[in-house]
Amino acid sequence: MSANPWLATGNFYTTYKQEQKTFFTNLDRSVFTFFLVILYAWPLLFPLGNKYMLIVDNILIAIVAVMGLNLVTGFAGLISIGHAAFVGIGAYTIASFCRTIGDSHILITHLWPLLIIFSGLVGAVFGAIVGLPALRLKHLYLAIATLSFQMIFEWTIQFMSFFNQGQTIFVGRVFWFTGKVGRKDHYVFWYFVILTFVVLLGFGIRNLLKTRYGRSLIAVRDNDRAADAMGMNPGLTKVYAFALSGFFAGVAGALHAYVYRGVGFESFTLHESIGYLAMAIVGGLGTLNGSFWGPVAIKFLDLQVERLAETAGQYLPAGMNLATALKPLTFGLVIVLFLMFEPRGIANWWRIVKSYMKMWPFRY
Repeated sequence: MSANPWLATGNFYTTYKQEQKTFFTNLDRSVFTFFLVILYAWPLLFPLGNKYMLIVDNILIAIVAVMGLNLVTGFAGLISIGHAAFVGIGAYTIASFCRTIGDSHILITHLWPLLIIFSGLVGAVFGAIVGLPALRLKHLYLAIATLSFQMIFEWTIQFMSFFNQGQTIFVGRVFWFTGKVGRKDHYVFWYFVILTFVVLLGFGIRNLLKTRYGRSLIAVRDNDRAADAMGMNPGLTKVYAFALSGFFAGVAGALHAYVYRGVGFESFTLHESIGYLAMAIVGGLGTLNGSFWGPVAIKFLDLQVERLAETAGQYLPAGMNLATALKPLTFGLVIVLFLMFEPRGIANWWRIVKSYMKMWPFRY
């Protein structure tokens, strides 16, 4: 290694342990710490209203869900069109407890961290079950299998009285060390909780990809026959990829249930699954930071479309709903443009910026 621990220029690795470090230079560690402090501090310094804090919470929840989708689609190369169903599994796990023991039970209001983890585990179990067809199916056929699970999930929720036939199932307010979290602090409190989950799960993926289990995901994606020849088990790898994806989705669903203080069918439809897939594509498949860029870009786009529709609505006839037409138009247009001109997503822009600065001051 170079004697300068702050810059990447001239640094090289002589052992695998050096290459597997989370932060390659002190500058990387310092920049990450700086942005992490900003993320935790800004709601206290510049408080937002409940409307915009809910938008921020939705972005963070989508990041957790897309991280799971990126594991199975980006890193393992398995197409999943039913990711919203896995998110719904986590949400309806919370709803099931509320229907069984009441939404004000101590398990719901006080032991909510354990319940969120449990919801992730339930999602992992269903993910592993849905991943079993991956032992025999590939590509379009596997995509149809995941789509079938989405349809089965929607039918089950809509026609079972236990799940209130898709109508809202309420979730009680939680307690913290300071007492019951009130309406005024609800979205800010869950911002910190969800951000903590994002950081922990992000580090989990970063460390997983440096192990043989993470590398096997990429190997199976690139060539499963070559991975099998090198001693890996492609079938088992695909199943645990779906299980990991289901765990992340289950956690995202549980967080969604607590943030909205209720679970409804409309949040876990096929349209939402396509939305998660679009976020992964726009952010960048097979990249960890793409899981962050995609939800931010798509949610920001939706917000701007709503503002444009509100502004244009002042000058258009009252019966014309511009937002209904603009949302699917811009959504589809963005996906097509990224697939045509930047298939590696926004993460590739970030890679270019980093590579440009990495060799500073030798920028060639």
